[in-house]
Formats: sequence, C-alpha cells, structure tokens
Amino acid sequence: MEIIQQLVNGISLGSIYALIALGYTMVYGIVKLINFAHGDVFMIGSFIGFYSITFLHLGFFPALIISMVVCAILGVVIERIAYKPLRNATRIAALITAIGVSLLIEYGMIYLRGAQPEAYPINTLPSKSIHILGITINSQSLFILGISIVLMIVLQFIVHKTKTGKAMRAVSHDAEAAKLMGISVDRTISATFAIGSALAGAAGVIFGTYYIKIEPLMGLIPGIKAFVAAVLGGIGIIPGAMVGGLLLGVIESLVSAFGYSLWRDGVAFIVLILILIFRPSGLFGKNFKEKV
Repeated sequence: MEIIQQLVNGISLGSIYALIALGYTMVYGIVKLINFAHGDVFMIGSFIGFYSITFLHLGFFPALIISMVVCAILGVVIERIAYKPLRNATRIAALITAIGVSLLIEYGMIYLRGAQPEAYPINTLPSKSIHILGITINSQSLFILGISIVLMIVLQFIVHKTKTGKAMRAVSHDAEAAKLMGISVDRTISATFAIGSALAGAAGVIFGTYYIKIEPLMGLIPGIKAFVAAVLGGIGIIPGAMVGGLLLGVIESLVSAFGYSLWRDGVAFIVLILILIFRPSGLFGKNFKEKV
C-alpha cells in the first residue's frame, strides 16, 4: 500500500518535472539550444506566486496566472537580450551564455531580496486525506496532478490547433523554408520562449504550494532533473518531455519507498547516464516523428 501511495506522490512530483521539461524541449526543438536559465525562471515563478498570495492576498489560481504571465514576459526578455544576438554563433557560445544568464538571475534575486528562504502558506490549497481501499492520498497531490494535466492539454492544443503552434512546428522542421513561406521566425521563437517560461512559472507556484519552502537557488536541482526528464523522453519531443517527467518522478518516489531516500537526487543522474549509453535519442527519439 505504501508503494501505491509513493506512486501517487511520484506522479505529482513528475508532473512538476514535466512542466519544466516542456520548456527545455520546446526551445531545443526550435533553436537547438539548452536553456539552462530555465530552472531559474521556475524559481522566479515560485516567488511571484508567493508574493501574490502573501502580499496581494490573492488565491491560488490568480497567483498562478500572474506567475505565468510574468515568467512569459521574462522568457521573451531573456531570449531577445541574451540569445537572439547569438542566433548564428557557435553552440558553445550559446551554452556559456545560458549558464551566465542562470547565474545572473540567481544572484540578482539574492541581491534584491537576500538569500533567506520563504514559506508558502500551508492553506493555499485545501489539504485533505482521501482514503481509498486502505490507501491514503493527499488531495493536494491530486489537485496538482489535475492542474498539470490541464496545462499539458492546453499546450498540445496550442501546438496542434493554433496558428502559432503550426508556425512553431514549421520553424522546428525547417526555419529557412518557414521564413520563405512568410512565417516570422523571430516572433515564433519568442512565442516558444514565452510558452515554455509560462509553464515553468506555473510549475514554480505548484512546487511552492506542495513543498512549502522556496529560496533563490531552488531552481538548480529541479531544473537539472527536468533536463534529464527531457532527455529521457527525447529532447525536442513534447510528449517525450511529459512522459519523461512523470517517469522520473515515479522512479524517485520508488527509490524513497524502498528506503534509499539519500539516493533520491542522485537517481536522476544515474538515469541520465543510462539513457545516454543505451538510448541517446530518448524513449521516443527514433520511432516518434512528431516534434515541436
């Protein structure tokens, strides 16, 4: 029974990883860039949600929306200032820039507000124990999973049913041909950063609500784990990021359930090493053709 409870917890945690991983995989699918500042956008989102709830006295959903909007704007600003000038530069230059942006956001946040952690109000979401067949499930876990699934469905709708989504898929397939067809590549890339950053902001609010404690360097580990999730599913493939995030969350929870909680953070890197050795293209990499 405990294993089943851990599976539920793992799926909830994995849904957070999946939301962050979607930003990695969308950006990589279009501009072939690993945006290592993405985890820090997640951190900014958690603080925006915290201040919206504690200082503006808003509820969870208004705080979630505000965080997504602010992080979307931040994602576009980062793309326009840091990455757009390097569009034709070497990949190592873009990678170093991404790391520099990450450090700038982290220590800029520490400069502005200090390094002390904050705690989300414990009553942000209703917390009730649901008993089913001897299994106790926290209502927050189900609530978080439901919100994450809704956001993923909305993303799939945007990518497959909207003009912006069609432009994103066209640019991902062939940017030069898309430009000849009248698609604004720069605008499409900015839209991709905006959508991915908005999802990271939502993940930040969900994370803070569920795990309570937040601090300026909190984006490092979840960001790396989300990157592992994206690689696990197949970097550049949206459904792969979703599945990879969920799988990674379940694996971590099962490791804890069997008494190896000290290995919880390390298991992500073990998964990364194994996937790079045995299936570098990811679980969906070879047979799943539909990319961003």
